[in-house]
Amino acid sequence: MSQLPSKARVVIIGGGVVGCSVAYHLTKLGWKDVVLLERKQLTCGTTWHAAGLIGQLRASANMTKLAKYSADLYGGLETETGLATGFKQVGSISVALTDARKEELFRGASMARAFGVPVEELSPQEVKDRYQHLNIEGVKAGVWLPTDGQGDPANIALALAKGARQRGAVVAEGVKVTGIKVEGRRAKSVSWEQNGEQGVIEADHIVNCAGMWGHEVGRMAGVNVPLHACEHFYIVTEAIPGLTQMPVLRVPDECAYYKEDAGKYLLGAFEPNAKPWGMNGISDDFCFDQLPEDFDHFEPILERAVERLPMLAEAGIHTFFNGPESFTPDDAYNLGLSLEVDNFWVAAGFNSIGIQSAGGAGMALAEWMETGEKPFDLGDVDVGRNQPFQGNKHYLFERSKETLGLLYADHYPYRQKATARGVRRTPFHAHLDAQGAVFGEIGGWERANWFANEGQEREYQYSWGPQNWFGNQAAEHKAVRTNVGMYDMSSFGKIRVEGRDAEAYLNHISGADMSVAPGKIVYTQFLNKTGGIEADVTVTRLSETAYLVVTPAVTRPKDQAWMRRHIGDFNVVITDVTASEGVLAVMGPNARKLMQAVSPNDFSNEVNPFGTAQEIELGMGLARVHRVSYVGELGWEIYVSSDMCGHAFETLWEAGQGMGLKLCGMHMMDSCRIEKAFRHFGHDITCEDHVLEAGLGFAVKTAKPDFIGRDAVLRKKEAGLEKRMVQFRLTEPGVMVYHNEPLIRDGKIVSYLSSGAYGHHLGAAIGMGYVPCKGESAADVLASDYEVEVAGRRVKAEASLAPMYDPKSERVRM
Repeated sequence: MSQLPSKARVVIIGGGVVGCSVAYHLTKLGWKDVVLLERKQLTCGTTWHAAGLIGQLRASANMTKLAKYSADLYGGLETETGLATGFKQVGSISVALTDARKEELFRGASMARAFGVPVEELSPQEVKDRYQHLNIEGVKAGVWLPTDGQGDPANIALALAKGARQRGAVVAEGVKVTGIKVEGRRAKSVSWEQNGEQGVIEADHIVNCAGMWGHEVGRMAGVNVPLHACEHFYIVTEAIPGLTQMPVLRVPDECAYYKEDAGKYLLGAFEPNAKPWGMNGISDDFCFDQLPEDFDHFEPILERAVERLPMLAEAGIHTFFNGPESFTPDDAYNLGLSLEVDNFWVAAGFNSIGIQSAGGAGMALAEWMETGEKPFDLGDVDVGRNQPFQGNKHYLFERSKETLGLLYADHYPYRQKATARGVRRTPFHAHLDAQGAVFGEIGGWERANWFANEGQEREYQYSWGPQNWFGNQAAEHKAVRTNVGMYDMSSFGKIRVEGRDAEAYLNHISGADMSVAPGKIVYTQFLNKTGGIEADVTVTRLSETAYLVVTPAVTRPKDQAWMRRHIGDFNVVITDVTASEGVLAVMGPNARKLMQAVSPNDFSNEVNPFGTAQEIELGMGLARVHRVSYVGELGWEIYVSSDMCGHAFETLWEAGQGMGLKLCGMHMMDSCRIEKAFRHFGHDITCEDHVLEAGLGFAVKTAKPDFIGRDAVLRKKEAGLEKRMVQFRLTEPGVMVYHNEPLIRDGKIVSYLSSGAYGHHLGAAIGMGYVPCKGESAADVLASDYEVEVAGRRVKAEASLAPMYDPKSERVRM
């Protein structure tokens, strides 16, 4: 019987590698009264059967930082704890069998250089020289990452647990969590049972590291943790005579990875059509269990593998393994403070990269818990990115069929998920569909991304160059720049703030001044204590006591939770009203002409200047129009009660037929906004990007007292900028940029593009990125020569601090 305390500073639920890492890092920060509860035995869920691949290059700079941290940590754990982790820096090779995959790998190699990861592009023969057993028939190229490694997953977890114990943590096995008590917005205690005994631990914090049980444990506290278990297959061969240590090998075009260990090969797969598992729950007895073999499912992978590594044809199969691993709807793990409960944390759903991620994830979560602030931007994996509906079990079952295979699928730009679609539709969905909309999905919302021409296939045809909708986007872009376009913005979050303290409250959490007249629209940011950007929003004052905050579609739940956590003693009510109104944007030089055709109201600069809203009649209905723009043109966002949306669309569409009104999609909005150098939250601006360095100082009013981040803004003004957001135009036609391409200043990599798209009006690929500039003036920054590296090739780029399109913003005020 474990001697469990009745109180703890933190209770960690789950004893896999991630839970052990969280315990290790919290105790390393000096936390006492750390308790880790494992329902059976440490590592017995997923960790024990993981392949143990430890790669360092991830899809963003901060995820790469976490992976690199893991590798460094595992290399030193044996010295600290006396337990061998089996960590070996063997390097890895990924090979391409198609031109598209070669482009992806070479773009990834460029990204590695930007992130400080050693990398080398390889010709087919160079691949063969480094991996002699490989049949290079059909191989186009490869990439070598010398600092990648492999390790023993179970021993890594046990070493982390031992390190935590050495610093006073209680690590208790055979203890099942049976309930979590929540009062208001705080978790109070954890109920447990062991060998028929029951007890309760009061806790200041609870961390859900329950792996494939994470969804169930989250529900105990009313917390949404979207993940679903899938079957994951690999084989281990008999010992192969003469086989020596080899790098990890990945052949994503054949869905396969290879790991040499102790003279044997492990062959694993991420097949396109996965097998979800555990739909009816996971047995209480599950412990170091395997799932039934399914050789028919794995056989196509094995057949290709025998051709790719001929030596496998002579090797016997020692183990055919099938075990469950958990996957999330977007293949990114869940980390951070839950939206629903203010002291309930999550680290679960690691999508088969738990070993390489656990060290860094544990470190980042521990620092977040210690300070109350994210140590750096974790938006890629923040559990707050999930939408409430994504906890739906049927949705998770359908999506998980696809997400496992997407790990090794071509990671094309703009790639859309194919499963679990159609969950959230705007009031205009049917109208847009009838006009040829091609929908993409974000946060479950079906959004018109582009409109197909008559006779054109309404589907994405992916590539790394201009895709099949490039011309459609260009036409939509031109309509907005030269005439008038209309697009659906209903998915953007709408949060109503009401109460006698609404003005004071919004002044406290916003950088801008909210003491404005009703009808005024304010562009602002919610800042953290370091001056980083937690949210990028517009706020419209509707009345003396009511405001409307408009956020990006995906960040609405996170932004609303952040707002709620900063209410304090303010007398306000915060309500999500996203679904109550549809929004159509009418943008372009002829936008006023169209508005005047459908409404008797006055849309002149005198009555409705830029940055103001007014109630109008529209057709036979009512609407509210906001004169703002994310595309840099004259225009209005039209807010319509959901019951009148059909009528509003038909009225505008009919009136626009005589003036060439064009329906547009989200891809057009992105290409127009980047020409205007408008920042994109999550790419160009995040919680670690200072509002002044982002070039958004105009939206911060430091004369206003006592708002979050004010001191950090004043300190930065005094100390000077260390980096500046710069806009770039590539000088070579036909080159496409997306984000994370290395940014070269005077011959040296100094940063990377935070976002990129093609600017159809400017006639070139456009990127945004931060340039280090400590002690430099704006003129110094612009005096340099710049290039952008694309798939290993450097392309000259023009730089500008002012928007390259309409730098004085005259067009929005026409």
